[in-house]
Amino acid sequence: MDERVDVERESGLAGLGRALRHLREKAGKSLGQLAQETAYDKSYLSRLEAGKRLSKMAVMEDLDRYYGSGDLLVQLWKVARHDAFKDKYKEFMKLEATARVMHKLTLGVPGLLQTEEFAREVLSGVQATPGNSEDVEEQVAARTGRQLLLSRTPAPNVRFIMDEYAFRRPAATANTWFDQLLRLEAVALRPNVVLQVLPFASGMHHLIDGSLTLLWQQDGSAVAYMEGNGGGELIDEPTSVLRHRLSYDRLRDMALPPSDSLVFIRGVLEEHRS
Repeated sequence: MDERVDVERESGLAGLGRALRHLREKAGKSLGQLAQETAYDKSYLSRLEAGKRLSKMAVMEDLDRYYGSGDLLVQLWKVARHDAFKDKYKEFMKLEATARVMHKLTLGVPGLLQTEEFAREVLSGVQATPGNSEDVEEQVAARTGRQLLLSRTPAPNVRFIMDEYAFRRPAATANTWFDQLLRLEAVALRPNVVLQVLPFASGMHHLIDGSLTLLWQQDGSAVAYMEGNGGGELIDEPTSVLRHRLSYDRLRDMALPPSDSLVFIRGVLEEHRS
């Protein structure tokens, strides 16, 4: 029977699942055989093929090697991971993935800079929305998967402004927080990244209860994305985007210079060691 798929309606997860099932059947393998030969749980592989679970990218890399399918599954996974986010965030993610310049201001550690363990603790902590472990793992995979855009070619120019609050309320166990600080130190040294700390001494600011992201594309077009407890808003009206850019620039001028910010991060690391 000829299988017909409505590609306009098929989700990324469903498309990835269909490809996984096709490759397995083409290889003449049962789910049980695949599980035995790859060391992945049979029920886990079944949920992947059913489009009910988002794996880590490393799983797709393993299966691409197993099937000899190049990077087919990895590329499909990059599309599928968007399904783990709410609809209101997906358009922003599409623009983020192609942006040449990104400016971000956050109260906490931004998702693009979180270690896997830090993300897992934040997403499964008592302050998070209750969910089962599979939901948390899916969100972790989606969040850490976004970090690929920092090292794509050509690499985007990215500036992060992190409020000092992020360093004084780590929301993680001691070992996880130490590894997270090391990640922030390493990111601050990357040639395409600028990381600045907005100290408490700067006083209150108008983004104290949310975050702001500005994105510029290759053609010069720009958008702003505001996010807070009430949800997110994607802004593309030029006058409004300019207003948010000027707002960001004021906070950038209030933040520690990049070199002083690196010293600050290393100081927090030393405090943590002691």
